[in-house]
Amino acid sequence: MAYTTIDKPTDYFNTVLWTGNGADDRNITGVGFQPDLVWLKERTNTSFHLLANSIIGATPHLFSNENLAEITDTTNRLQAFQSDGFQVGSDGTVNQNSETYVAWNWLAGGTASSNTDGSITSSVSANTTAGFSIVSWTGTEASATVGHGLGVTPDVMILKNRVDAVDWIVYHSALDSSPKDYFLRLNEANAKGASSTTFDATAPTSTVFSVGNNSNTNGSSDGMIAYCFAEKKGYSKTGSYTGNGNSDGTFVYTGFKPAVIIAKLSSGVSDWRIYDNKRLGYNVDNNPIRINDSRAEETDDNIDFLSNGFKWRTTDGALNGSGSTYIYMAFADSPFVSSTKIPTTAR
Repeated sequence: MAYTTIDKPTDYFNTVLWTGNGADDRNITGVGFQPDLVWLKERTNTSFHLLANSIIGATPHLFSNENLAEITDTTNRLQAFQSDGFQVGSDGTVNQNSETYVAWNWLAGGTASSNTDGSITSSVSANTTAGFSIVSWTGTEASATVGHGLGVTPDVMILKNRVDAVDWIVYHSALDSSPKDYFLRLNEANAKGASSTTFDATAPTSTVFSVGNNSNTNGSSDGMIAYCFAEKKGYSKTGSYTGNGNSDGTFVYTGFKPAVIIAKLSSGVSDWRIYDNKRLGYNVDNNPIRINDSRAEETDDNIDFLSNGFKWRTTDGALNGSGSTYIYMAFADSPFVSSTKIPTTAR
């Protein structure tokens, strides 16, 4: 059985929902902590995904569905991080009257510290208990290493050049037997690509990750950001699975009841999808949102959230095509078995 040191995953990750009222300076509460990464999306209309973090501040935003440079909006979108959530303005991206919204929130380490583990000094907010760090550095567009602060090797890294309009880059340890040479683009549906310069053909370690002569991951004199994740038993899980092309689809074991699942076809072209246990949240009605697309929430019935993992209920090649390969990342609602040996149940 899967035991864990994190009995209450909502101390480190939580999803919140709200309905817009068009008001300025509105407090969105119920997160349970002051988030260091907020990723939000309007559900009912076409709208950009908005990401902000505590290292850079609440008002500078990046967008997962675009390769745009960072945009700062000091008044109308995400305005501030707060002790139990965050504050939003009146912009339709975050608070249009009568429209519905979702935000996925992660706790890193709060105020960032200088990290000199790499050849480039980075600024790091790290939560080693939950295996999540936010890393900021100034790029050199040359071979370099960057400290990530996790103390263990990251399994997933999501990187973006904040200054240039270039693609998001995703490292995932399950992309290949030699994942250091492979990547996905968060803002695109593309299959996995290969490049020796993206991660300088070097695998990450327990202290640093490598970047090379590539503007996407190490732009010259550009502000860079990385979100780094390491698996924690009973709380987070990354990996790959092979689809079976059957409506009684592939089961993926995580060791916990999922709160959120991110999945992507890596062997072909298909959109990224994110599911969570708050939007409807009843098997099989777990609605997808496409990460690399601005479209509204969809109503496809694709997936069951189970006490120890998730199971696909679709023949869609984007998620469960016969013989196709997929990568995923999941975070827990509750562990399959707690540290006190109490099992959880499916919903």
